[in-house]
Order: sequence, then structure tokens, then C-alpha cells
Amino acid sequence: MKNMLKPLLILSALLFFSPQAAMAHSYAEGVGDKLAHGLANTITGIGEVPKNIILETNQKGLGYGLTTGLLTGVVHGLGRTLTGAVDLVTFVIPTKPIIYPDYIWKDWDRETHYHPEWKLSTDKSTDKSYQDRPADKPYQ
Repeated sequence: MKNMLKPLLILSALLFFSPQAAMAHSYAEGVGDKLAHGLANTITGIGEVPKNIILETNQKGLGYGLTTGLLTGVVHGLGRTLTGAVDLVTFVIPTKPIIYPDYIWKDWDRETHYHPEWKLSTDKSTDKSYQDRPADKPYQ
């Protein structure tokens, strides 16, 4: 019995420290992050309306903010809500966020942008991250 226990412990240790174990941890994090993004963005999509009114008012004046800011906010609000719903439905596939800033309360003074392609959250990106880009240039 003692002789069988040692190989089982070694096998358990090998499985625990294997790349699959590390992948399981990052998969669980990716799924959790995507579920949180989906829930938050579905609920807070309406927040894009006052955000864009404020942004446009600060940049170009009250008249522009109340017209263009309102319309832009409605469009981005629908976009945030829909991307949140997509994230909720597909949360078992951990992808990077489609919308940036990924939560509405992050970078409140930045315009909302959409990433043109889906990438798995485990993919390593060679381009600059969203946070490294200047605020006045769209995410590419």
C-alpha cells in the first residue's frame, strides 16, 4: 500500500503543475471576467447617454452636447448593452472585451470604442493595449 501511494503523489504533483492546470486557472479567470463584463455592460449601457452629453458639452458646448451628445450616447448605450448581452450569452468562451473602456466607469472622460475582432483572453497581443493609446485616437 505504501509503495502505491508514492507514484500517486508524484502523478498528482505532475498534473497539478502541468500547463493544463495553469490553463484551467486562466480559463476560469477569463470566464469570470467575461461574465462580469457582460452583466455590468448590459445593466449600465444607459449610462452612455449622460457620459456622451457631458463629453460633447465639455468639448464643443452645451448645444452640441444636448444634440450630438444625446444621439451618440443612445448609439453607444445600445452598443454597450448589446455587447454586454453577447458577453453574457457567450461567457463560456473567454474573449477580450469588444468595447473599450471595458466598464463604463473606467476612463469616464474617454470616448467609447469598439474592437474590430474577437480575441481569446489567453491570446497574447503584440499591439499596444487600449490604455497605451492616446485618448483622441480610436482603438485600431
